[in-house]
Amino acid sequence: MTEIQKEEIIEVMKKINDPELHIDIWTLKLIYNIEIKESLVDIRMTFTSPMCPYGPFLVDQIKNKIKESLNWVKEVKVEVVFEPLWQPTDEIKEILGIPL
Repeated sequence: MTEIQKEEIIEVMKKINDPELHIDIWTLKLIYNIEIKESLVDIRMTFTSPMCPYGPFLVDQIKNKIKESLNWVKEVKVEVVFEPLWQPTDEIKEILGIPL
């Protein structure tokens, strides 16, 4: 994996917004890990809540946008985990108007 390839994937993720919060999934820190093996991209991520109604939609968005945007990517695998549970950062709380 090159850092350039990882940065390309991150740039794509910055264009995918959480449908409820209207903030991109990278800024929300929903992405826990990115691994690249030649043309395969493995992503470990979480949702803002385990019962997120948009979860399957987000996973599909990630797979489709990465493959559409980066011609060197042939396959994208997304593993959804809830360990650790997502917690908004102070920056996100501020954006959402949640008291710190």
